[in-house]
Amino acid sequence: GARGEELGRVGRVYSNLGASFSGEALQAVQREMAPRMAAHYSAVYATPGLYSRVQAVYEGVEKEELTGLTGEEKRLVERVYLDFRRAGAHFDGATQRKHTEIVTRLANLMTEFQQNVMADEAEYTLVLDPEAGDTEGLPESLKDAARGAAEERGMPGKLVMTLSRSFVEPFLTFSTRRDLREKLWRAWTSRGQLSPERDNLKIAKQILELRHAQAKIHGFENYAEFATFDTMAGTPQAVKDLLLRVWEPAKKSAARERDALEGIAKAENAPEIQPWDWRHYAEKYRSQNFKVNDADVKPFFSLDAMVAALFDCANRLFGIRMVLQPDFKVYHPDVKVYEVRETTSDGEDRLIGIFLHDNFARKFKQSGAWMSEFRTQTKNYASEAPLSQRVPIIINNNNFAKAKAGSPTLLSFTDAITLFHEFGHGLHGLLSDVGYQKVSGTSVLRDFVELPSQLFEHWLSVPEVLTKHARHVETEEPISEELLGKLKAALNFNKGFETVEYTSSALVDQSLHELKPANAEVCVDDLVVPIDVDITEFEKQGLERLQMPRGIVLRHRPAHFQHLFSTSGYAAAYYVYLWAEVLDADAFDAFVEQGDFFDQETAKRLRDNIYSRGNSEDPRELYRRFRGRDASIEPMLAKKGLL
Repeated sequence: GARGEELGRVGRVYSNLGASFSGEALQAVQREMAPRMAAHYSAVYATPGLYSRVQAVYEGVEKEELTGLTGEEKRLVERVYLDFRRAGAHFDGATQRKHTEIVTRLANLMTEFQQNVMADEAEYTLVLDPEAGDTEGLPESLKDAARGAAEERGMPGKLVMTLSRSFVEPFLTFSTRRDLREKLWRAWTSRGQLSPERDNLKIAKQILELRHAQAKIHGFENYAEFATFDTMAGTPQAVKDLLLRVWEPAKKSAARERDALEGIAKAENAPEIQPWDWRHYAEKYRSQNFKVNDADVKPFFSLDAMVAALFDCANRLFGIRMVLQPDFKVYHPDVKVYEVRETTSDGEDRLIGIFLHDNFARKFKQSGAWMSEFRTQTKNYASEAPLSQRVPIIINNNNFAKAKAGSPTLLSFTDAITLFHEFGHGLHGLLSDVGYQKVSGTSVLRDFVELPSQLFEHWLSVPEVLTKHARHVETEEPISEELLGKLKAALNFNKGFETVEYTSSALVDQSLHELKPANAEVCVDDLVVPIDVDITEFEKQGLERLQMPRGIVLRHRPAHFQHLFSTSGYAAAYYVYLWAEVLDADAFDAFVEQGDFFDQETAKRLRDNIYSRGNSEDPRELYRRFRGRDASIEPMLAKKGLL
């Protein structure tokens, strides 16, 4: 009804601000409201008589007694029915109350987990003293960003490193001060544990226990089974089969990389490679062997130029235009707003969406990068509503280190990939063209959702895109073919490291969510059975079993693994990036095979079957319709150099 729609509209604004601009007052509201909202939605699903009506419609469709529905409407019925089942609407009253208590506690704990990480990132600073040599090796762009971060934190005139990835990774790459690299790395990998008042490992253990109880109520052996049931993978074993398919060759590749790095370290009489050294010596290896380094590359990848590249690629592929609207009111001055427009077949200039771009790291902003929605695309609205009140409103958040006033923000190539990745998600929301919000945009199976984002990354590496947009920020000279060739060769180095830190995180995620209580007879307050696990020791033993290569750690350690513990969306599902990588590598080959990265027929099939269809059909069928067959794993393995 109307009140439910209003709650959804306000809730999307509330949740977006909670991630992008969450001061202490809003955080207090989040802590109060998270359990209340979880209980509210559980109560909606448990409304007496509602589930039986949904079930009757579902069974009518299944038995073909209810006719005249479109394919999308049948899919909608299927998805709504599954939602009610997974919300426990079919349980008896006592079991429903248990289930509601579980999801309410989980909502509270996940909010606390997220806010603890945000607090650690907001409070920690490493103050750099140039007189003491603390800034040795750092590029000017990073020092400028460090001055800006200091000023934002009330320390004008100083330079500080924060725990934002956009500060930490460049510092680990360029700083010649090994002691400071180690100090910052240890703080970075200890987020969620930096204050004894904020023990995220204790919270993570409680979340795992509650999720196990939730899975058992639904008839599953563990939460990994519950989470993967409604995915393309289907089972934890299928997930592990894919992860282990790349794990062994990735380890061998990483070992070769480490040997190469240690050759440089030994020549400098440095100790053996530790995790805070890897990026530093990888950059030296690239500089020595490929004659290219990040400082050479970044002037060609200004944020403004890469945003122009994003929009140009979207225009050439899908015919949409991004029109800046500087007068729109926003929640922070950094945010830019665009109207998304296209020319229809009959020549009409049509508004299809609104896009917000929030690109810079700041205090009270969640770390990482993500896409979200203020309004989801649907055709199920009042016909008299003006177009501006019907189109989707999509936001991309990034956490780039902002340059000083008057200077352009420069991106690493990895940053530019992140920019393209999130805009791929954005396009999935903006180009959605379905009837119902429930199956719109990114509301797809979890291991399908990363296909549009990861696929769009490929266009950053297209030569004609780089020639046009990767121009030196001062001279406007395009990046040379020589530098481009060196860059691509350099990027292929360290693929082992990148695959190992990601895949190990995904394997640990699966293992954590397969944990079971040792004694099922012991039950706390008739709800959860304690799981006897020390998560730090579990992480250590798990990596030993996997024979984790020395010098590499998890990309996300458990105490700050927000994919798993700030939300349930990626719990037992961090694997989805690799699953989607099989799809995206195979999908991009469709353009390669045409000999045209902007082939219009292929782009139309891509829009019609992937970017616009949401969850209105089975994703396997959508992919087959685009590609003409199922995806092959070989392009992904080749892309990673693992064949």
